[in-house]
Amino acid sequence: MSIIQIETLSIAILVAITCSLPGTFLVLRQMSMMADAISHTILLGIILGFFIVHDVNHPLLIIGAALIGVVTVFITELLNKIDLIKEDASIGLTFPFLFSIAIVLISYYARNAHIGVHAVLLGEIVFAPFNRLMINGIDFGPKALYIMGTILIINLVYIIVFYKELKIVTFDKGLAAVLGISPVIIHYSFMSIVSITCVGAFDTVGSILVIALIIGPPATAYLLTNNLKVMIGLSALFGSISATVGYAIALWLDSSIAGCIAAVIGFVFIVTFILAPKKGLLSTQLQRHSKKLEFSRLALLIHIINHGDSKEEKEECSLNSIHNHLHWNKSFLERIIDSAKRDNYIFVDKDILKITEKGKSYAVNYHQNILDRISVDN
Repeated sequence: MSIIQIETLSIAILVAITCSLPGTFLVLRQMSMMADAISHTILLGIILGFFIVHDVNHPLLIIGAALIGVVTVFITELLNKIDLIKEDASIGLTFPFLFSIAIVLISYYARNAHIGVHAVLLGEIVFAPFNRLMINGIDFGPKALYIMGTILIINLVYIIVFYKELKIVTFDKGLAAVLGISPVIIHYSFMSIVSITCVGAFDTVGSILVIALIIGPPATAYLLTNNLKVMIGLSALFGSISATVGYAIALWLDSSIAGCIAAVIGFVFIVTFILAPKKGLLSTQLQRHSKKLEFSRLALLIHIINHGDSKEEKEECSLNSIHNHLHWNKSFLERIIDSAKRDNYIFVDKDILKITEKGKSYAVNYHQNILDRISVDN
């Protein structure tokens, strides 16, 4: 790989890690689409800043973009407080409105500012290494590395310092208020961090990849762990892997780097969604199937207990008729009977199902556990 390619990959990995940190809390707080809104509306802040300084490289553009990001959050929540409008609707109203204003301003008043809508949405990370940091004629490398490195440090410091507060506010705002933690201050300070992260990554990778990097890796990590610290680490890891693999595929196909990275993020999520050990699609389906068999076997045992040793025993517990009383098809009933016989819960005596002492004990204990859970919940 050439130096330029190594620098491009380094920038992609750095952006991925930087975006994944606040993205973890966005996913946990069910505010994923807020990243989508901010990544679009910050364009308005950039345009307004450009109108003031007439320089696309001026720091005021970053400040303006960050402020518009916070304004987006404020307007969204203001609309959300109205009972007639829910959060998803308020986001859907806010960010298209602000983003469209920015597009109109670009189209009519900033045509010579070299701010293209295509670059805004998709970005072009391949050009990032050519924007160098020069001091006294000395080349210190791509500016993007320093910008995203600084934002990464800010994100790490913020999360480390306010980890306890972030965790409590994320999972229980009521408890946070009782403990003297202001959910409002934590919320807006955190959304400021999200806004700054979006601004920093916006110029390098575009809004689409910003959304993918903020949401994709944390959502993937969420499927694999319930430990917050592990989730943060896995988010950064998945982001880095996706950036590396996506960049390699882009070089191989001579295609869009941002597009390939976003596609890899989606692919990793889909694979994890299907194969995750506890929360994956296959795992949950197997658990549901296992629960269905377990409850069906319990229902069979209870049926035998209720009708065994009675006048209706031959009719209610006969192998030839029990499927009609339980409303099960014969093949399913055979599976349940075989399972119960393997565990020595039942046996067959003259074509009549009878329950063993082990089966009675299992049914009674299982039923009692359910009653205990109900009493605890109430």
